[in-house]
Amino acid sequence: MPIPTLQGLQTALSGLLAEQTAMDVTANNIANANTEGYSRESAVLQTSPTLEIPAISTTTGEGARLGTGVNVQTITRIRNIYLDSQYRTQNSALSSSSTQAEQLLQTQSAFNEPSSAGLANQLSAFWSAWNSLANAPTSEAAREGVVAAGEQLARSLNTLSGQIETISTQTTQQYEARAGVGGEVEGIAKQIAQLNGQIKLSEQAGQPPNEMLDRRDLLLDKLSAFANVSVAQQPDGTDTITFGDAAKPLVEGTTVNWPQTITAAAGGQLGALLSLSGPGGKLASYREGLDAVAASLAESVNALHTSTPFFAGETAATIKVAVTGAQVQTSSTGTPGGNDVALAIAALRGGATDQSYGALVERVGSDVKGAEEETTNLKTTLTAIGNQRQSVSGVSLDEEMTNMIAFQRGYQASARTMSALDSMLETLIEHTGVVGL
Repeated sequence: MPIPTLQGLQTALSGLLAEQTAMDVTANNIANANTEGYSRESAVLQTSPTLEIPAISTTTGEGARLGTGVNVQTITRIRNIYLDSQYRTQNSALSSSSTQAEQLLQTQSAFNEPSSAGLANQLSAFWSAWNSLANAPTSEAAREGVVAAGEQLARSLNTLSGQIETISTQTTQQYEARAGVGGEVEGIAKQIAQLNGQIKLSEQAGQPPNEMLDRRDLLLDKLSAFANVSVAQQPDGTDTITFGDAAKPLVEGTTVNWPQTITAAAGGQLGALLSLSGPGGKLASYREGLDAVAASLAESVNALHTSTPFFAGETAATIKVAVTGAQVQTSSTGTPGGNDVALAIAALRGGATDQSYGALVERVGSDVKGAEEETTNLKTTLTAIGNQRQSVSGVSLDEEMTNMIAFQRGYQASARTMSALDSMLETLIEHTGVVGL
């Protein structure tokens, strides 16, 4: 088979076009260096099909293969799916711990300990009021002081119980806003499903959907903040998304299965909100602990104040003073000036009620500290994985400029080759007037 005289021009042209495409890809990388979620792209070059030249040697009769240049096989994005998976796992864990830290910190603020307005100070004031009454058992002012201190203590318990209940309600509302119908989870899932459809069509057409793949990965990163996310890539280019511990995949192709029931084991922000506000959660346990403090207070005081119950109600939300100043009992015998009851109640200071409340405050503080420390550690880990991922998928301007220079030199070399071939052909035509095509 004769060798076309213009084959060299075609080969040089292929180099021009390939290097131009590579420069265009590099320019796009530089332009998107600061675009969120953008993955660095690379032009994959491959040799063009060779030209067979039979019987080129008159001695051996062997032929040869002549290279015909280069072409761009595809434009691929640089991505590491294993780093993506690690990043999303750590992002879910961080979102969970930071959500818990935020909500628990609000609860700790409600307790407001130690401070003059805290319940510990109110308990101390209540025991002190009984001690003052024991020193002046016939004083009407001292009796009213006991009632006033008891009412203040009861109101503090009522208020604190209400604040914890409010935090629990707000936590539930946050969950519904994110996981309910029309919430953020459903919105992200619908976007992913739509991208799945578009990516599938693009793959079928043989067109790399790099931009859509970047958008889908960015949405998956955001979705992982709400719960644990697992991604299964399908042969048609779509992703099947498992979300938390939901029974069905959140996204299957272009289908969205949401809302669904998940539990605290789902992880992420939603799992944390459920673990805080759900039955048996931390907020419920704090309310139960506060109710135990109120019950201990009422039982211990009423067991000594036998003429009539001093406190009514057995929970922090319902406890109240049930006597007037005139009904306050100071003596078990009713003897004027007797103070054995007042002394006994004053001696409850530092007892079961104080210890129960102190343990509750310590538990809240320990939970807050644990959540904050975990958040700090997870932030460090997530930052490290994010940096690794950025080193793979992110755009390095220095590297891109180096690539640009290399592609530019390749383009110039191909152009000079084409110019040399053109000059050669012009000389051949001028001298012979014939050129083989």
